[in-house]
Amino acid sequence: MNGFPWAAFAQNLAYAAGAALTVMLVTFAVAVRKGLHRVVDVAWGLGFTAVALVSFLASAGEGDAGRRLLVTALTAVWGLRLAAHIAWRGRGHGEDPRYDAMLAKAPGSRNLYALRMVYLLQGALVWLVSLPVQAAQYVSGSLNGLGWAGVVLWAVGMFFETVGDFQLARFKADPVNRGRIMDRGLWSWTRHPNYFGDFCVWWGLFLLVCDSGAAVAVSVLSPLVMSFLLINGSGKPMLERHMAERPGFAAYRARTSGFFPRPPKRRG
Repeated sequence: MNGFPWAAFAQNLAYAAGAALTVMLVTFAVAVRKGLHRVVDVAWGLGFTAVALVSFLASAGEGDAGRRLLVTALTAVWGLRLAAHIAWRGRGHGEDPRYDAMLAKAPGSRNLYALRMVYLLQGALVWLVSLPVQAAQYVSGSLNGLGWAGVVLWAVGMFFETVGDFQLARFKADPVNRGRIMDRGLWSWTRHPNYFGDFCVWWGLFLLVCDSGAAVAVSVLSPLVMSFLLINGSGKPMLERHMAERPGFAAYRARTSGFFPRPPKRRG
């Protein structure tokens, strides 16, 4: 893109890497003190928020002020809500079985293995996935129609995440539902409304830089990586392997979309 301040953006990449690394190292110190590595899940949303805020400060005098403020606010709202939800959901619980299983294979110190394989890896992913948030800070000109479509898509994603998490929490709070499959509300339209919401949020944020020419080629890595993780990586497949043995899951899977929402099939 003509006029895009590539040198300033490159410097921002370094600042963003430092912000993501700092969040993860602080979280690692807290986890070691508490003896619980599940707290790293809280740092996921906090890491994106830190990158957005640092990028906003570093880009002062660059880009469009309205776009900078908007992308920072959208990222922070998403990240802080997610962090608060995960912290609330995990209160009073022990170690996450996923991390227990992973750390059981540690060749040596469990904590150092967790630092390498969990914290530093997640910090790198935060940096990579946040590319459109960083790039948007340096794009000149106000949002066009595609950018506003991104805001709408972000809002759709927040709706699915927030409402889906609320519905699931309310379902689990009722002792009658212990061991049962959640198949109501948004969960009757998709088996993963929260993951679909994440998908929409990051494609929406990407659309905020789609009028930035060459910067699009860099930023598109973000939603592509996030989509892969959600649909084929550590999101949907891992969770469904955990749920596969639950009574009723096979029938739920047969009648409910695996990711993109659609009306549920009629029960046989």
